[in-house]
Amino acid sequence: MDELELLKKDWKKATTEYKNYSDADIYPMLHKKSSSIVRTLYYISLAELGFWILISTLPYLFKSKFNEQMAESYKDPWFTTLSVLSFVIIFVFVYLLYASHKAISVTDNAKKLMEKILRTRKVIKYYVIYNLVMIFISIPFSLYLEYNQNMVFHDQIDAFNTKQMFVLYASVTLLTGVCLLLFWLFYKLLYGILLKRLNRNYNELKKLEV
Repeated sequence: MDELELLKKDWKKATTEYKNYSDADIYPMLHKKSSSIVRTLYYISLAELGFWILISTLPYLFKSKFNEQMAESYKDPWFTTLSVLSFVIIFVFVYLLYASHKAISVTDNAKKLMEKILRTRKVIKYYVIYNLVMIFISIPFSLYLEYNQNMVFHDQIDAFNTKQMFVLYASVTLLTGVCLLLFWLFYKLLYGILLKRLNRNYNELKKLEV
């Protein structure tokens, strides 16, 4: 057998290894992948909720001075409102992701699945934006609470000259910017990879609808 015949034989063998999938075959695969991705996002949100609950409660177990400071802080209605709002938002986010997963699991056509994917993307987008806004607010607000409740810190700030006040404002601005960047990168890594896969599924479903 010459080389040409060998090449033909190998080519025919290679072509039989690839299966052509119809739309009816592709949709169940995309459906399963999308459901799996949203389920993973839901588990991540549960882990995040547990993390923030742990962060909020752990200090109470170690330092009585911290407990006293927190008790003083909770007297401020704005602090209490922001704290409660943060946990309410996280619980709502967890619930919406759970609802999205359940909805995708029972969806039986491509158009509805695309709608559920879009809704999931919006939920995560708004949640990330909310967290970044809260970080932007919380750092200056914490400084404000410390200024009003810690008389030693209050007197130190009042004694600052113009240059020292400029350094303080610059430091708070820099700290806020760094925290925003770190949290944005964190959420970009945490949710970004899964959202890209979800977007890929969405684009494939659009092709099926054409």
